[in-house]
Amino acid sequence: MHLPEPRGPLTTALCADLRAGVLSDATVDLAARAAAASTDPLADEDLQLALAVCYELHYRGFDGVDDAWEWDPALLTLRAHLEARHTAALRELVGEPRATEEPIDRQLTALIAADDSPSLSSYLARSGTLAQWREYLAVRSVYHLKEGDPHTFAVPRLSGRAKAAMVEIQADEYGGGTPARMHSELFAGLMRDLELDDTYGALWDDAPACAYASVNTMSLFGLHRRWRGAALGHLTAVEMTSSEPSRRYSAGLRRLGFGEGTRVFYDEHVEADAVHEQIASVDMCGSLVAGEPHLAADVLFGAACSLALDGVTARHLLGAWEAGRSGLRRARALAA
Repeated sequence: MHLPEPRGPLTTALCADLRAGVLSDATVDLAARAAAASTDPLADEDLQLALAVCYELHYRGFDGVDDAWEWDPALLTLRAHLEARHTAALRELVGEPRATEEPIDRQLTALIAADDSPSLSSYLARSGTLAQWREYLAVRSVYHLKEGDPHTFAVPRLSGRAKAAMVEIQADEYGGGTPARMHSELFAGLMRDLELDDTYGALWDDAPACAYASVNTMSLFGLHRRWRGAALGHLTAVEMTSSEPSRRYSAGLRRLGFGEGTRVFYDEHVEADAVHEQIASVDMCGSLVAGEPHLAADVLFGAACSLALDGVTARHLLGAWEAGRSGLRRARALAA
């Protein structure tokens, strides 16, 4: 995993400092100013990539960057400036969901039913070209090659039935103990079959800001105990909205002539997420809210962020394709 190409003054300074091993006060100040000045943080290429670089130190790190940076106080200060602006942007995007006295699983169902985001899965199932499929997979690779990991950070922050339910879900994400069945590995196989480079982080430079906004939100929720309710709500929204779109994605690949071996990533989600839906909404979120009722609004906030950011990505890609241009940050060959 190499540090990505900078996308502006902040990532230029941050990556240079990480390579040099010294984070300057000027870079921290630059992050504060960049966050304050950003008018559209979720689409801000420089801000989102900088936040992703900070978070990646908690995942696999970067070649040539000391692992000690993960908990460096100055870097955490820099990250906090970006997180504050990112969180404010999420609030601007989804508002302040209000919890009611209804069971949380019913509130989540109602929230999902009210979502009016465009359906990327319907488009790719019906008419997506191979080139558009490759672009979609490049965008999603930022998350799916680490699938499960952002949410798993929340496990130690839970207890009792909520914790057991989350572990049950996450165990399936990691293949039930079989490395070849890990969802990240299944996605890597899908990328290879569509002639994409499946190396972890290889397509970071091609992915637009919306790809990072989505994963950064998961990392934010998972890495902060204060956001444990949002982490569970986000995961639950993913599980509750994945089965039917996965069926459509699989149909789109079949339309293009790809066999079961290529489609296994989506076919796995059709079955697994149909089971996970009740575990996530009733056992996991229901148990969390029963023990900590004040977290109900956070659960709904996390779910709303998941839905809204999927909508942001769908609008970005569909808008680009409708205009006859690439949805990626730059046009270049994606083949391995």
